[in-house]
Amino acid sequence: MEAALVSAATGALKPVLGKLATLLGDEYKRFKGMHIEIKSLSRELVAMEAFLLKMSEEEDPDVQDKVWMNEVRELSYDMEDSIDDFMQSVSSEDKKPDGILEKMKNSLGKMKARRRIGNEIGDLKKQIIEAAQRNERYKAREAFSKAKNTTIDPRALDIFKHASELVGIDEPKAEVIKLLTKGVSTQEQVKLVSIVGSGGMGKTTLANQVYQDLKGEFKCRAFLSVSRNPNMMNIMRTIFSEVSEKDYANTEAGSIQQLISKTAYFLADKRYFVVLDDIWDVDTWHVLKHAFPVKSSGSIIITTTRINDVAESCRSTPFSGDIYCIRPLDMVHSRQLFYTRLFNAEENCPSYLKKVSEHILRKCAGLPLAIVAISGLLANTERTEGPWKQVEDSIGRALQRNPSVEGMMKILSLS
Repeated sequence: MEAALVSAATGALKPVLGKLATLLGDEYKRFKGMHIEIKSLSRELVAMEAFLLKMSEEEDPDVQDKVWMNEVRELSYDMEDSIDDFMQSVSSEDKKPDGILEKMKNSLGKMKARRRIGNEIGDLKKQIIEAAQRNERYKAREAFSKAKNTTIDPRALDIFKHASELVGIDEPKAEVIKLLTKGVSTQEQVKLVSIVGSGGMGKTTLANQVYQDLKGEFKCRAFLSVSRNPNMMNIMRTIFSEVSEKDYANTEAGSIQQLISKTAYFLADKRYFVVLDDIWDVDTWHVLKHAFPVKSSGSIIITTTRINDVAESCRSTPFSGDIYCIRPLDMVHSRQLFYTRLFNAEENCPSYLKKVSEHILRKCAGLPLAIVAISGLLANTERTEGPWKQVEDSIGRALQRNPSVEGMMKILSLS
């Protein structure tokens, strides 16, 4: 939906920019007053188009930006109409009327038309600038508001939980550790495991638990999130900072290639353990992998991703890799997570809520984040069958209306 909105706004701007470029050509140079206005307007719209194209890369544009994009689209349509009127009035000058009186009337009419159209274009330019300024003004207020009340990614909180608080983690953790450590003592290459699964399955939590268990065996280690739109310069500086135990501020920026070379040189004769969490595309991995020497006996890498092609790319040459497909929680662990959060134990759940609870858990399909989100919602709901049944019947809508689980819903929607 957001992508369609951006596309509609940029689509409306393109013909306007094309016609403004025509008006700046030699054919219309004689209209000097309008030429200046058109040049200024054209610069404004080019900058606006560049911003809209950048906006198309956003996962979730905010409401204020969406309102502004609608304004841009409507103003673009009005502007195109005015430009068409002006071009038509100019082209009609080729038709020469007969008689002095007709010529005077025709000339006066054209002057009025051009003045009117010029005023319209000037007014539309003013509206475009005002819309942009209004958008910036309210976005500044919104940024201040968000700074005071920031939504924290629930996955970031989960990695700080003690292992005893996590449900169903022991078996997958043991399986990943086994994949990482089998044959490590005899092989020269780095061992890599790519954990793959949809959003909310607990990939980050699992990777962090393995990291906490094994990091003590490595002097050079790093754990960082790559994310969907990574800043590769910051990521490479963070990796070098962590493996070399230097403050981030004391690492030189340089170029990405220089940072990769510097990191690879530093790790060349060392055992290291690196976790690269949440990789979204193959190209990102192809850049990052060059920072890690392949011939480093005893070193290990974990990557996490929700995309199978990325997992396949991570585990292939030059690393000796495995893919670990994270599984949803079974019903036993799903119940444990759900009832512990709501009642401290399954035995404390009232009998009249058992049936509806089972139906809700089936809908959650073993997805830990969904179970956490639903139980968080139910914790603030009257503990009677009616309201719980309503949540069961409209889980999606109920979640979307509840601000306490907004961050979780963003993660689930990305899946």
